Amino acid sequence: MRSSVEKAPEHCAIEFAMEMLGGRWKLAILKQLAAGTHRFGELRRALSGITQRMLTRQLRELEADGLVTRTVYREVPPRVEYALTEVGHSLDAITEELDKWGRWYRETVRPKGPSGRRPPA
Repeated sequence: MRSSVEKAPEHCAIEFAMEMLGGRWKLAILKQLAAGTHRFGELRRALSGITQRMLTRQLRELEADGLVTRTVYREVPPRVEYALTEVGHSLDAITEELDKWGRWYRETVRPKGPSGRRPPA
């Protein structure tokens, strides 16, 4: 775990959770892995726009926090697979609800914008 997670005040569980799950990619990675085990390349293709460096970094952090497992198969060429741990699967309902909310927002609120007007193209 990162030191900032370990130092988070006990009364602020949301801050603690956001330190672990915050950012653009972590929840998207968890949602992909909720469907099953994936190889690095599969995740990269599924998450359009993520760089190899960022995916590596996010997977390492998720692994360090006990949400993802990394399995290396000693083959030629080497094969590496990522899967959710039991703790990672405890977030399945949360990621699903956030996905539903994001779709709802994009389809109903975003087309008009918060002010009730369509945003400029």
